[in-house]
Amino acid sequence: MADKGFEQLTVLDHPLITHKMSILRSQETGCKKFRELVREITQLEVYEATRGLPTQPCEITTPLTTMRTRRLGDATPIIVPILRAGLGMVDGFFDLIPTSRVGFLGMYRNEETFQPVPYYEKLPGDLDVSPIFLLDPMLATGGSGSAAVSFIKEQGGRNIVFMCIVAARPGVEALLAAHPDVQIFAAEFDEELTPNAYITPGLGDAGDRLYGTL
Repeated sequence: MADKGFEQLTVLDHPLITHKMSILRSQETGCKKFRELVREITQLEVYEATRGLPTQPCEITTPLTTMRTRRLGDATPIIVPILRAGLGMVDGFFDLIPTSRVGFLGMYRNEETFQPVPYYEKLPGDLDVSPIFLLDPMLATGGSGSAAVSFIKEQGGRNIVFMCIVAARPGVEALLAAHPDVQIFAAEFDEELTPNAYITPGLGDAGDRLYGTL
């Protein structure tokens, strides 16, 4: 994004993502296909979101000779899905980095105040040294995202990346206002929210569409 103040936001501009998002957004797409697309789009996002992971030198032997190369460092990434919709992005992350550890944050939105209400948390140790990837398909008002980042920081987390499928301008503004150090990666960016705080044009309720609870 070229918008001033949005330097921490990366919206992935790629034909594969654009194509897959056109199917994901459609109301005709059923649960099975929706889950598959969320997983595939997450894989494409992980490639970019992990670009800053540290590596360390190592030596290997090819069929022809030995050589010096690099592998991921010892700090294993931690992925933290915000329940429940964030679970839909976990397998896509595992596909690329299967050694990742997983924490969980449970939050639901109060439909009157639109504020996040926490109800569950379970996080791994070493939050202060491991890169942390917070997963939630939708960044709408930014309330849940900001609250999740605050909680992780309170537990010692420092290097935090927020990954979503669709980011809305109000959510990005709110999250970066509260946590300007957090990087945000999104497959697509929408400008507005409805009066009920849903992203528009959006894709509906990601959790309902993932798990068939419409």
